[in-house]
Amino acid sequence: MPFINSKVTTKISTEQEQKLKTELGKAIELIPGKSEQWLMLNFEPEQRMYFQGDNSEDIAFIDVSIYGGEDREAFSKMTEAICRIYHEVLGISPDHIYVKYSPCTNWGWNGSNF
Repeated sequence: MPFINSKVTTKISTEQEQKLKTELGKAIELIPGKSEQWLMLNFEPEQRMYFQGDNSEDIAFIDVSIYGGEDREAFSKMTEAICRIYHEVLGISPDHIYVKYSPCTNWGWNGSNF
């Protein structure tokens, strides 16, 4: 039950969105037990954000919500993949990307909770 919410300062074309979707679908498998089959994505382009008091360069904030416990090693690999993907697809420098993980034990779907 992963959900990845992406807030970026740049525009995202349809082609870029499809590339992000595909690459994130592969990357989520770096977290044990997760796959694109249950992955939900949201893209929020053209956000007004500042990093270090500046907004002259593109910025990304990626929030990864995960059903289950914390896996620091897997999260580290996922951060590396996310930074690579957003750099390759949108040109955002990895040093202007924050990735936040939110593991949780209460997750609902289809009228009930897991």
